Amino acid sequence: MNIFNILSEIEKVDADVHERLEHISRRSMFSTIGKKVSAYALPALLATTIHKAYAATPGAIDVLNYALTLEYLEDEFYKMGNAAANLIPAAEKPIFTQIGKHETAHVAFLLAALGNKAVAKPKFDFTAKGAFADVFTNYKTFAIVSHALEDTGVRAYKGQAGNLMAAEDKPLLEYALQIHSVEARHASVVRRLLNTKGFVPGAKGWITLNQGTPAAVYAADDNLTQGGVNLKGLAGKSDEAISEAFDEPLNKEQVLAIATPFIAA
Repeated sequence: MNIFNILSEIEKVDADVHERLEHISRRSMFSTIGKKVSAYALPALLATTIHKAYAATPGAIDVLNYALTLEYLEDEFYKMGNAAANLIPAAEKPIFTQIGKHETAHVAFLLAALGNKAVAKPKFDFTAKGAFADVFTNYKTFAIVSHALEDTGVRAYKGQAGNLMAAEDKPLLEYALQIHSVEARHASVVRRLLNTKGFVPGAKGWITLNQGTPAAVYAADDNLTQGGVNLKGLAGKSDEAISEAFDEPLNKEQVLAIATPFIAA
């Protein structure tokens, strides 16, 4: 997260951003951070400052809590997976350790941004009511659930971006998109692992048509019409190649239907 860039971008839509940030100048703010706060804590610190400076609309609060619930899910999943004995091979352990750190930072950021409006963390059932009974004992199952959660997160953030378009929510939209792009990188690296480990031969870093498991995660991702234009046969490209060039959103109802089996209470 490039914090200097964030403040510069906010200035484009709000010339009074520094006055809003409790009259803290950019130089003094980051001097304080450099002395007292670790780099790992920066997202939460910035989110807290933004929370104080900008009042989000009720709709934005709902979107951020929706995102927080998904981040809770992913964060807990990687904490449990990384802690499970003999689950993740040594060669891939750094990948999932780093993804876990990212998810923890996302949770911290959203909690700080929401303050006392944040929803409580649910209890999770990562077997999804028995569908993935060996998720923390079988590496293949773990990797498949990981890629499904990451792909769901990418499509979920995309599906809610339009609900953060109110002027007072624009800074929150930027932060949500910053999380979105990192989730996409997670999805890509895990999808490639599925191929290299032989779990899903031919799997790529992007989604082909609506191929993937569970099927609900990839519903309608084989759409070939973009911006009202049917791209089928474009420049002699196959349907597979065209679908790989575009990613579709999932609405809240679709995402909740995917996530519900993983939520115990």
